[in-house]
Amino acid sequence: MKKFKFTIKGNQYDVDILNIEDNTAEVQVNGKTYTVEVDKTLQQSKTPTLVRTLAVPSTDVEKSTQKTSNPMAPKGGGTIKAPLPGTILNVHVKVGDNVVMGQRLISLEAMKMENNIDSDKEGKVGSIKVKKGDAVMEGDVLIVIE
Repeated sequence: MKKFKFTIKGNQYDVDILNIEDNTAEVQVNGKTYTVEVDKTLQQSKTPTLVRTLAVPSTDVEKSTQKTSNPMAPKGGGTIKAPLPGTILNVHVKVGDNVVMGQRLISLEAMKMENNIDSDKEGKVGSIKVKKGDAVMEGDVLIVIE
């Protein structure tokens, strides 16, 4: 939960508070765990902390441009990810369709605006991970292109 460094009479202590219930706290001091009783009742913060990994969408905000790749690697393919959180308004392709760069794949409503998600890859639609009406978060995989 929380980490503290204390210096008492010249000695340094690394203290980790592991758990708090009512007026009892479980703490770890320099690697050794202790259960301590506190004079008053401790209250944990009511606001939860949201921890989320950084999501980087594969679609570009700018006009699509061909990316260079390893000449020996298979061409096209990959995933199309949501560039921002929103609701799926329409899916313009189906599994098995061949797509080209710049082709409209999905319409997404975000912040009361309609956004078009275009393909930045060429290939065949392998699977569609969303349907009309689904809510998506930034970085969620929408379509897999083979």
